[in-house]
Amino acid sequence: MNTFGTLFRLTTFGESHGEAIGGVVDGMPAGIDIDMDFIQQELNRRRPGQSSITTSRQEADQVELLSGVFEGKSTGCPIGFIVRNTNQHSQDYENMRCLFRPSHADYTYHYKYGMRDHRGGGRSSARITISRCVGGALAKLALRQLGISIQAYTSQIGDIALERDYRLYDLSKTETNAVRCPDVEKAAQMEELVKKVKAEGDTIGGIITCVIKGCPAGLGEPEFGKLHAALGAAMLSINAVKGFEYGEGFSGVTARGSEQNDIFVSQAQGGVTTATNRSGGIQGGISNGQDIYFRVAFKPVATILTEQDTVDLEGNPTTLTARGRHDPCVLPRAVPIVEAMAALTVLDHFMLNKSTKL
Repeated sequence: MNTFGTLFRLTTFGESHGEAIGGVVDGMPAGIDIDMDFIQQELNRRRPGQSSITTSRQEADQVELLSGVFEGKSTGCPIGFIVRNTNQHSQDYENMRCLFRPSHADYTYHYKYGMRDHRGGGRSSARITISRCVGGALAKLALRQLGISIQAYTSQIGDIALERDYRLYDLSKTETNAVRCPDVEKAAQMEELVKKVKAEGDTIGGIITCVIKGCPAGLGEPEFGKLHAALGAAMLSINAVKGFEYGEGFSGVTARGSEQNDIFVSQAQGGVTTATNRSGGIQGGISNGQDIYFRVAFKPVATILTEQDTVDLEGNPTTLTARGRHDPCVLPRAVPIVEAMAALTVLDHFMLNKSTKL
């Protein structure tokens, strides 16, 4: 399962310390303006070495499009791309060759395949999300022409959290600080917490909130292809994600139905809308035209720079002190990844929906 999507499909390849990360986007509509500066900027938001609270690995992450674009527009043919790895320190992982890192994919990959690439996690590394960001950037360019926008932001790190209502914040401020939080004061607190955790050789997790605006009613399938289920599957496929909720989510379970229901009302310009949006823009698995909003929980990064107990390939007890360059908190670099997976999902469902009506 290295391919995501039905009509708009992304197939990815590569390993953290291999020659390159890459992929193929199939199903890109023809005639879409391909803004290379925008695609590169999306990668720059994800790349390592952005600030003092991210990994110090230095990679330009320069994308090369190999096919499917002519005179600045998509041709409708598959778009192949690569991003070359240039700053691998594979020797940092030599002490991990014959043991399993706690809470990593080392054991499960070894058990499933009988072998694994221990260098930076190989295929299980978060560096593989480069391909998602390229595919997501292409999807965003198509969605832009449909008037659909996607904005994610860091809403919690550790116990420092924003209010749940995204409408209370100016989301345009998200890119003004290292943690990608639209509340400047909370962002400063979050950054200090990450620095403290990093100095202790530890890691910390948090929550990313994502808002999709301009999505038309009708996207999603009535039974097994529900839009929120597709978004949940997309988010849960991201490294380190442990939870997903949309709309009021888990906080809504204490409310009565009379408090939770979104009442339908007529619009002045004609048509129907809802007076509130506790459903998160999706009802019965199908978008209703309101903003779609959801939250994604990320665990603390599994690689910590303090000694941990573990076992080797034969099950013998041993200890591990990790080396290398690692993120103390994945949240800031995960914001564009969440947006990318949302874009891939929404565009795919938009294209699927076009086939349901004659």
